[in-house]
Amino acid sequence: MGTVRKVPMRKCIGCNEMKSKKELIRVIKTPEGEILLDATGKKNGRGAYVCQSRECLAKAIKSKGLERSFQMAIPKEVYDSLEKEMETLE
Repeated sequence: MGTVRKVPMRKCIGCNEMKSKKELIRVIKTPEGEILLDATGKKNGRGAYVCQSRECLAKAIKSKGLERSFQMAIPKEVYDSLEKEMETLE
């Protein structure tokens, strides 16, 4: 008998749907206060997850999901850079 592995689930901060960790992109806040996309999912820092679509990122921006997750105000330049990085991943 094979063992059944548990699939790690995370909630998208844009659409609030639970999905497997591999389907989502991790956004991190580094200890220095930088906010980056983490394609590997292994970098150090506080993480929040968003679907791999621009619509979910737009919803997260509109609902201030990232600001709630990281408990800080996020400047518009950071959102712009996240959108550019998201375009390169698609």
